[in-house]
Amino acid sequence: MDTLSRIQQGLASALATTQGSLGGTAPPLLTAAMQHAVFAGGSRIRPRLCLAVASACSEDQPQLTDAAAAAIELLHCASLVHDDLPCFDDAAVRRGKPTVHRAFGEPLAVLTGDALIVLAFQTLTRGGAAHPDRLSRLLLILGSAVGAPGGIVAGQAWECESQVVLADYQRAKTGALFAGVTMAGAAAAGRDPDAWRLMGEKIGEAYQVADDIHDVTADPEEMGKPGGRDVALDRPSAARELGLEGAIARFKLLVREAVQAIPDCPGAAPLRAHMLAEAKRFLPEALSRRAA
Repeated sequence: MDTLSRIQQGLASALATTQGSLGGTAPPLLTAAMQHAVFAGGSRIRPRLCLAVASACSEDQPQLTDAAAAAIELLHCASLVHDDLPCFDDAAVRRGKPTVHRAFGEPLAVLTGDALIVLAFQTLTRGGAAHPDRLSRLLLILGSAVGAPGGIVAGQAWECESQVVLADYQRAKTGALFAGVTMAGAAAAGRDPDAWRLMGEKIGEAYQVADDIHDVTADPEEMGKPGGRDVALDRPSAARELGLEGAIARFKLLVREAVQAIPDCPGAAPLRAHMLAEAKRFLPEALSRRAA
């Protein structure tokens, strides 16, 4: 089975558990909103990277890896639902479709994000029940990636502060989950996850810088979401702080550092190729030729 099919199957299996279990059937609108949030599109960058790291580490428990990858994407989708809410970005479109609160209402959107977070940990626990030693590490890794003091919840909270250090904001807002991704891939394969933290942090920061660049340069239809939000909401941004050329140069440096940070492992060479291919997807070729 190819990587994307593994991810989609894992997500479909996770969402299916909300129906017909011993606890009863979920409210239909909540189920529909969760499906809308998870299957509205998206490139599945984070779970694909998790599977790539596990493969590079010679994964031996694919069921556990698939559960970790699905949990990661569910957490990411939950963060997008909350990020789009009127109290934050008040976004009308995500991945080219109406955001959850526009399609189902704000109260249900809040509950959808909450339900996806819980489902992520339920999914991981089910998939890792036969491997309690690895499961305990995975639970701590993903909990740290989403919670306080340095996870994506903290990253969102930095937007509520009057003074923000850009590096701290981006490390929590985006880098923390990417670090969790690479660490989870290694942990699921029985390798030391700490050795993979730096790589995840670097590629996560690169992704956020690319997103900042897109916010000021890309067509909203191309992005599948509104542009110019960083300026409109007065949020920290690499493009605002470094200028466009400086942000592009920063992006390229971070990609190089991420590739250099890949630890020694059986599949290091294919993983480097995967990382470089992904980086090309982050930034359009016309922009990547600048600041060479």
